[in-house]
Amino acid sequence: MTEIDVSVPHSARIWNYWLGGKDNYPVDQEAGDAYTAVYPGIVTIARSSRAFLGRAIRHLVAEAGVRQFLDVGTGLPTVDNTHEVAQRLAPESRIVYVDHDPLVLTHARTLLTSTEEGVTAYEDLSLYEPEKILDAASRTLDLSRPTALILSNILGHVDGHDRAVGLVRRLLAGLPSGSWLCVNDGSLGTDADYERAQDAYNSSGAVPYFLRPVAEIEAYFEGLELLEPGVVSVPLWRSEPGAEDARPIGQHGGLARKP
Repeated sequence: MTEIDVSVPHSARIWNYWLGGKDNYPVDQEAGDAYTAVYPGIVTIARSSRAFLGRAIRHLVAEAGVRQFLDVGTGLPTVDNTHEVAQRLAPESRIVYVDHDPLVLTHARTLLTSTEEGVTAYEDLSLYEPEKILDAASRTLDLSRPTALILSNILGHVDGHDRAVGLVRRLLAGLPSGSWLCVNDGSLGTDADYERAQDAYNSSGAVPYFLRPVAEIEAYFEGLELLEPGVVSVPLWRSEPGAEDARPIGQHGGLARKP
């Protein structure tokens, strides 16, 4: 089993803490609290991001009839993971999670749960290996059938927008017509306090996460059929009355179909 260093804060565990998960330690809670002391809105960003993902998956299952999901850069499990949302509506859904973090691999046993009718699998691969991801996913998913590609708060870790776009294109190239792309990531231009806090975090020596202009997030969907309302701040994407405070935050996302 992978050795877990509980003396150093870990970004995935901090995010898990903000989401109300249990896979974190005092050192992560301290780091998370230090960030929220500077920018309390980060908890709203984390939880609004997860709520957006849930709404997108529910649309994919209930409205688009999707039964296959490829979730790349899944991070640590918490509440309403992709397989839980999808299989709650369609127990036969098949989900492949992909991550290349030793800590996440240690917790893979939590992800590897499924309904009897469906399948949940985990692949230890990097986002930077799209062809290997597709090959591994094909052991669980029928990639001749429509599949939803989920990229939630992972592309911001890619240094260089062109490189990030290229990775998205290579993953989509292996999926058939009728497949879907779901992306949400940190954005510039909505919340200056968030931008300052993230700049400080990136300067701390932690694994950086790059906020991008909304136009660059929109570029991930070029050539696809973007579902209304397009790429918007995630609380505004098909918001459910009373579910969350639908005000713009520095997190944008969208959902689009491959023609």
